[in-house]
Amino acid sequence: MLIMNEKIKAAEVRLTGLDGEELGIVSREEALQMAKQLKVDLVCESLMSSPPPCKLIVRGGAKQQASQQKRADKVQSGPAKVKELRLSVDIEQHDYDTKLRQAVKLLEAGNAVQLVIRIQGKEGARAKELLEQLLKDLKPYGEKQSGIQLSGKQAAVQINPIN
Repeated sequence: MLIMNEKIKAAEVRLTGLDGEELGIVSREEALQMAKQLKVDLVCESLMSSPPPCKLIVRGGAKQQASQQKRADKVQSGPAKVKELRLSVDIEQHDYDTKLRQAVKLLEAGNAVQLVIRIQGKEGARAKELLEQLLKDLKPYGEKQSGIQLSGKQAAVQINPIN
């Protein structure tokens, strides 16, 4: 949650300039005036101290920094989400390439990928071959969590991203 410009309620703030230089403790009005003159945003970094540390940041830069930080935190936080990609045994080359690109994109984003192939009758061996081919093609982006599971109506394998 960003507290910016007029939403900052403290009477005095510890101000940091655009280049990270300390500008000392100034009144809220003075800090807002400076931000207006420079056409930048005044952003409060923490409400835990008194006076609160505030920073002058290029307009829109604070939201961009916050979204980048949020994205970085999401990548580092706990276990990755498992995304499922479904294929069929009789997949054409173009569709195979598309699924491969999707899997690469998901793995690069830090997600695990569950590849699932629906099978009927005696398609198990072909499904296993297809999954092995996909595993080989995805080797630079992730490693399989366990072997290929063949169960009644589907063949599946999970690939975890390489960190």
